[in-house]
Amino acid sequence: MPVKSRFTRLDAFTKTVDEARVRTTSGGIVTIASLLIVLYLAWGEWTDYRRIVVHPELIVDKGRGEKMEIHLNMTFPKIPCELLTLDVMDVSGEQQVGVMHGVNKVRLAPAEEGGRVIDMKALDLRHSDDQATHLDPEYCGGCYGAAPPPNAAKPGCCNTCDEVREAYASASWAFGRGENVEQCEREHYGERLDSQRKEGCRIEGGIRVNKVVGNFHIAPGRSFSNGNMHVHDLNNYFDTPVIGGHVFTHTIHHLRFGPEIPEEVSKKMGSKSLPWTNHHLNPLDNTEQTTTDAAYNFMYFVKVVSTSYLPLGWDKKNIGYQDENAAIGAYGHQHDGSVETHQYSVTSHRRSLNGGDDSAEGHKEKLHARGGIPGVFFSYDISPMKVINREERAKSFAGFLTGLCAIIGGTLTVAAAVDRGVYEGATRLKKLQSKNL
Repeated sequence: MPVKSRFTRLDAFTKTVDEARVRTTSGGIVTIASLLIVLYLAWGEWTDYRRIVVHPELIVDKGRGEKMEIHLNMTFPKIPCELLTLDVMDVSGEQQVGVMHGVNKVRLAPAEEGGRVIDMKALDLRHSDDQATHLDPEYCGGCYGAAPPPNAAKPGCCNTCDEVREAYASASWAFGRGENVEQCEREHYGERLDSQRKEGCRIEGGIRVNKVVGNFHIAPGRSFSNGNMHVHDLNNYFDTPVIGGHVFTHTIHHLRFGPEIPEEVSKKMGSKSLPWTNHHLNPLDNTEQTTTDAAYNFMYFVKVVSTSYLPLGWDKKNIGYQDENAAIGAYGHQHDGSVETHQYSVTSHRRSLNGGDDSAEGHKEKLHARGGIPGVFFSYDISPMKVINREERAKSFAGFLTGLCAIIGGTLTVAAAVDRGVYEGATRLKKLQSKNL
């Protein structure tokens, strides 16, 4: 038997001769309609194939020895920058006292004067002409019994008021206004401090910390360690000529842990109400707290969850990798577009350092301990779980072809059934009309 005839027997698509075919107007209309439907559904299938979705996964965080960045922007309208100190400490024993690197202190005019920006460089009260440009080049200022600071401009000496203050802090001594300190009197430290009493301050920038349980706080006065206690020099905070004193009323404009997801990624992913985008919305942003009590403490307890964003084409070797030498703000961004960041939840608490209960709020049974340091404290804990947001195509190319074939076959099958029904109905109707005639 010829080869051709063997394949002919296997033909599942038998043909009919043109003489056996009947072409109708209704069949043409159904054909055009089915073609339009096929094109519409095929375009939707192509769009779905091109669509990128984000699949969140929850895994155990196996990272070790990592760092994370904390970016903050806070305003204190009733405390001058000179009185504010930012400290960081964690359970590993590492402390960052008087953090200034990567953080700006912005002096603000009093709120009744509009709160305009006065200066962004005023991290201390010394002018350029107060840098101990003494006539005698052999001048070596005393540290008044304290050990000279290791970063002094002239080793073994305290030639400026700031160096005396640092020496006092290292010795765990309170400093006050620097009365009877020759360096501070020369720089008019007390007078300049009083001239800034009614100013406000905005602290903005980023700090890099160990990814372990810890806290950072903004409190008044230089900080130092007294035994196992972390102490602040509060003399200048409480001893103030300002009526009503200084208070820790504050506004948290922005607080996040790690870098932000790029805006173009959020737009590409669509609505921000999707679950994976929750880490892009920081719960403490635009938080306002007010108080009229100078001895008042605000505490925020933050639960931090590591979060990775992996775009299409990301490099598997980069997952969890962090460049320790990256600049503040660039830490967590990888060259393949992936981002290592964090989302967080928070609860807050506030109390007066004078103790007492909450009778004014109807809770007599709630008692507050006495003592403590006024300020704003953030305690953060690290979750052992990690969220991975992975970009993927909604379907594979094979799935796209399968859907396309289903669209074409299903539409033509339904169209054939509709055409057949219309044709049979028209034929029977003609037969009935002919009988009636």
